[in-house]
This record gives sequence, C-alpha cells and structure tokens, in this order.
Amino acid sequence: MSTLELGLIGNSRTSALVNKAGAITWWCFPYFDSDPICCALLKGEQEDPQGLIDVVFPESTLVSQHYERNSAILVTRFEDGSGNGIEITDFAPRFHLHGRTFSPSMLVRIVRRTAGRPRIALRVRPMINHGREPAQARCGAHHISYTGSAQSMRVTTDASVTAITDEKPFFLQEAVTLLMGVDETVDGAPSDISRNFLEMTRAYWNRWVRNLAIPFEWQDVVIRSAITLKLNAFDDTGAVIAAVTTSIPEAPHSGRNWDYRFCWLRDAYFVVNALNRLGATGTMERYLDYILNIIADTRDAPLQPVYGLRREAVLDERIEPALAGYRGMGPVRVGNSAYFQIQNDVFGEAVLASTHAFFDHRLERPAGRHMFHDLERLGEQAILNYNVPDAGIWELRGVKRVHTFSSLMCWAACDRLAHIATRLHLPDRSEYWREHAQMIHAEICARAWNPTLGSFVSTFEGDRLDASLLLMAEIQFLPPLDPRFVSTVRMTEKQLQRGDFLLRYDEEDDFGLPETAFLVCTLWWILALSHMGEKERARQLFENVLARRNHLGLLSEDLMHDSGELWGNFPQTYSMVGLIQCAARLSLSWDEAY
Repeated sequence: MSTLELGLIGNSRTSALVNKAGAITWWCFPYFDSDPICCALLKGEQEDPQGLIDVVFPESTLVSQHYERNSAILVTRFEDGSGNGIEITDFAPRFHLHGRTFSPSMLVRIVRRTAGRPRIALRVRPMINHGREPAQARCGAHHISYTGSAQSMRVTTDASVTAITDEKPFFLQEAVTLLMGVDETVDGAPSDISRNFLEMTRAYWNRWVRNLAIPFEWQDVVIRSAITLKLNAFDDTGAVIAAVTTSIPEAPHSGRNWDYRFCWLRDAYFVVNALNRLGATGTMERYLDYILNIIADTRDAPLQPVYGLRREAVLDERIEPALAGYRGMGPVRVGNSAYFQIQNDVFGEAVLASTHAFFDHRLERPAGRHMFHDLERLGEQAILNYNVPDAGIWELRGVKRVHTFSSLMCWAACDRLAHIATRLHLPDRSEYWREHAQMIHAEICARAWNPTLGSFVSTFEGDRLDASLLLMAEIQFLPPLDPRFVSTVRMTEKQLQRGDFLLRYDEEDDFGLPETAFLVCTLWWILALSHMGEKERARQLFENVLARRNHLGLLSEDLMHDSGELWGNFPQTYSMVGLIQCAARLSLSWDEAY
C-alpha cells in the first residue's frame, strides 16, 4: 500500500519521490509541472506496477534510508537473509560550473554492492500521457531512449541494456549507474560522470547549508526543511511550487484532491520569508523577478492567487482518468481552477514578500523607487478590495464572503508600503499609505470582532473561527498580548483543536466537514503561543508535530489527528516553513545554550 514514507530528491529544476523500497514512484519530467513519467504513486494498487524505476532485490529487507548529512542525496540500503547487500544512492546534480549553477533535468541512480554476491534486476518503466501508456523504448549500445511524450527521456548506463529491457536478474559485481535525463549523448563513462556529479553535488549542498543562519536547537529539522524549500523553488523563473505532487487527498475518500505543482503567491511569500531569515537570500531575489514580471504582465488586471512556473495565467483543471489516484482514491486533477478565483489576500502577500528587499544590505540588487512604484499598484488594489467578498485563503469554491484574513493582508500591504516609503525618504507616500492602513485596521476591528464570542472571526459580521487569524500578531496587526488577540487564540483552541492539532475551520464547505488537521495551522498556533509567552506549552506542541514527520523528516499538508497518518500533497512547503519558523522562535539562543 502506498504511503507518504517518501524521500524527495531534486535540484530546483526537476524533482522526484523515492519510496522505502527504493522505487522512484513520482517524477514529473523534465520539470515540476510536466507529465509524470513515474506515476506509480497515483496508479492505485497494481499487481504488476508501472510508472516507476526500481531495483528488484528478492527476499531483502530495508536496512536504512537516510539523506547524506546536510544534502539532498538519498541513500537506501538493503540486505537479504544470505548476507548479500546493496546500497542505492539517488540525487539530482546541482553544483557550480563555469560561473553558473549546473542543474540539468537529470536524476542519477548508483546501485552499489555492499556485501556478498547480490543478484538484482533493474526495472525502468516510464509512462506517458499521464499514465495512459508505456513510453516506447529505443535501445543504443549503452543507453535506452524512452519516447512518446513531449520530451524523450534517456537512460545512459554501464549496466547491460538487455538486462534492463528484459528485466532479467544479474549478479551485481561492484556498482551500476543510471543517468536519467534528456535524450542527449552523455560525454564520458557513466561511472565517472556519476562519481564526479556526486562529489560536486555533495560539496554544493554542504556549502549551502554552512551559510544558513540556523537556531541552536532543532538544527537538523531546520536544515532538512530549508533544503526541501530550496528544492521546490524553480531556478529558471523564480517560481516556488506548493508541493511536487498532485491529488494526494487531504483525507481518505474526501475528493479534496488538488494539483499543487504551481506557484501560489501566498505560499511563496512564506517560503521566501523563511529562507530570508536563514540567510538564503538568493531564492527571494529570483522570486522578486518572478512577481515583478507578473505585475507587469497583469497591467490593470486583478492579481491571481496562483500562476504557473513560467508565469502562465491559465491553469485549466482537468481529470486524468488513467490514474486511479493515491491508494485508488481519485480523481487525479491536473491544473487548478483556483487561478480564476478572487483571493484578496494576494496583494498583501506580494508586498510582504518584496519588503525585505528594501531593507537588506546583502542583496546584489537592493530594491528602490522603481520597485516601490510597481508595488504601489498592488496597494491600490488592496484599498479597493479589502472589504470585497472573495474565496478566501482556503479557496472555497462556490461561496464568496468578506474574509477577515484577506482584509488583514490588504492592511499589511498598505502598512508595509508606508514603511518602505519612509525608507525611501518619500514622506508624502508614507503618509498616504499609513492613512489607508489605519482606515482598514479600524474597519477590521469593528466588523471582524464578534463581541458575543469575544474573538475575531473568519468573516465580517460572522460567527465562525478560522485558524489563519492566529497570524494577527505575526504580521504585527495586533501586539501579541493584546486582549483581543489572546481571546482569539483561546476561542480558536476551543473550536478548532482536535487532540494536539488544529483544523483550518470547522464549517461545511463544498466537500463537507474537514476531517484532517492542517499542519501549518497547528504551527501557526505554536507561533501564537510563543508570542504570548507560553513557550513551554508551545515547545511541547512543537515536539508533537516533529514526531509526525516521516522517517526522513518531511511533512505533507494534512494529518489525521487520531492516527497521526500524513495526508495531502507532499512535501508541503507551508508545513516545512512552519517547522523553520517554530524552531527559530522557540530555540534557545546560541548565547543561552552554553
């Protein structure tokens, strides 16, 4: 049975998921949003699995699966009952070469003998057209080209080509290498290339991690989360995807199956903010290029909540019937109709993601007046839309209301523009934006506060709670000890807490009542408690979340609060961001530690 006990490998251009059996069960090739040539994760339960790349090692058991220290290199080890053993090393090359980053759409798999005389078989079974049919194999002397999709994939190897095509077992003498990428000739012996790529990729990640400003406690948590976020950022354009998968259900048989392989401006803000705090500013600089080009693209059109990797505005949603879905729980959706929704929080998130660039002296290209004037266009949209009904942060389909979180983020857009204007010595513009921020602030306090509940609520004049309001102190809308914020936290606990986790909301939507806890909401709760000075309680709740990570330290979007099982698209950037934020907030300082 499929589970989310998966490891992510990638290089900010392509990425794949590897299960505990050492099989690559999800790989969209050549890019994050491409046709999944490895789609076994969504093929349902199969007697003769297709859409994967794996190693058959009969009667073996998993010894360990781990990432090499401070890297995105995954190692899986097996042994059988006769003392034979193998090790599979998977990674995507990423390193500096000739003054730029070399990160091709390629995966490298090295299968090495570790003990005895293991006999293995290699299965390379890519599918095309979203699982409709196998790719056609065309063999050369030392490679196999798999064709039929928009981009052919080539496996260059020092293993027997016939052994791969016929899937016949063979004795593994020392090691075999599979270089899997675009259908082009590889210059050199696969073993030499893989060894060189492995050494340079290892050095790249080790160097990248050394430059992170990490907290004293939970260092491994922060490092693994930061690497995961980095892998979800698309170098070519600066887009940041929400997750590498589509249609992992939020809950069993819920139908809440969505394609997350796109760039939500909201999610991307949280990612770049987290990486900035760690000192990894390169992702933000590329994302700024992405968002500023989107602003230029839109001209006077509304800003969408989500765009494609290459700034595509249209992400038409369809169902792919050849894919049965995770554990057979379809439908599998490609595309996302959220692109034409109205979500008024996006103005604030775009401004917030850009604000750091006006204050950080480390950047190669500090932001100036031109960028400020571009962002002012978003501020004007925030003024026009802060009290206009929308689909909200949770993307409700079929209903529009004035959502408090959307209004909060419109306030944040005006507030930050006032600060930026002050920084740029533009007093008139600073006063203009400050006045609008004060006006929006007053209306939120008047219309989103429910005196009967003693809490801010999810919609203007509403009576339901929404976990996104836990960010009020985080975005500096209210001081953390403001009685209104404290009572909102208490009422959120009362209504949305399930065990040690939080729901997003507890009212029926298009798919009924939510069943799973939304992990980032629990992490926002922890941040709120920390703001309020309840650090010991926050630390305990944080440890509970950490215990729910998979064996490689990764989290999905959702969690069954009773069983602890992970659900939802994977790995989820929101969740990994929350881990970084909570670790940084709760950790002892380096000075306190000794």
